[in-house]
Amino acid sequence: MKNKYGFPLKEYKIISKLNTPKKIQDFLDKLDYNLEEKGETYFSPHMVRKEKMANCFEAALFAAAALRVHGYPSLIIDLTSVRDTDHLVAIFKKSRFWGSIGKSKYPALTYREPIHRTIRELALTYFDEYFNFYGERTMRGYSNPVDLSRFDKINWMTTETGLTPIENYLNKIKHHKLLTKAMIRNLRKVPPLMKEAGELWINRHRAQKKIKADANS
Repeated sequence: MKNKYGFPLKEYKIISKLNTPKKIQDFLDKLDYNLEEKGETYFSPHMVRKEKMANCFEAALFAAAALRVHGYPSLIIDLTSVRDTDHLVAIFKKSRFWGSIGKSKYPALTYREPIHRTIRELALTYFDEYFNFYGERTMRGYSNPVDLSRFDKINWMTTETGLTPIENYLNKIKHHKLLTKAMIRNLRKVPPLMKEAGELWINRHRAQKKIKADANS
């Protein structure tokens, strides 16, 4: 049996319990991060639940789908970068204020409380912790909110096919710049301790994988 969104009943029951943004974030926090070691995946929310892992793109789509089930619009924003990968988060509004839900290799690039008056204000909260392995602050812009209902024709919530059409769309739309050239020239590199803390998750994940590999060899 399926519901109006097309989720299998067991899956829909799980999503039905994620009835607040905090619960959605808690669910995503428990999933493994999808490092796409066998190639790009672009999982739908259904496949995230099935595979029990997600990268930032997949987690944002899952969060947007769960928000939609509970009466919110299925909105995401794309955060752009240089010498780094872009980051995607689902956004929601409580009263007049914006918050967001996400997943990242960097623990600080996830949930934001709904206390931000504008999308720009929300996007800026990601700037300081958005850096690459060279310690460079790499975030440069953000998109307007994208309502994923525009992709209902490709069954973005439940398809088992990779959602590259959404990725392609995000690459084409307008993004707002956050920094001037002068600002970019004056950016300070991330301090070593902050860089080490930001990379804690990915280093721990790699260590755990090595332990498992050694145990199975």
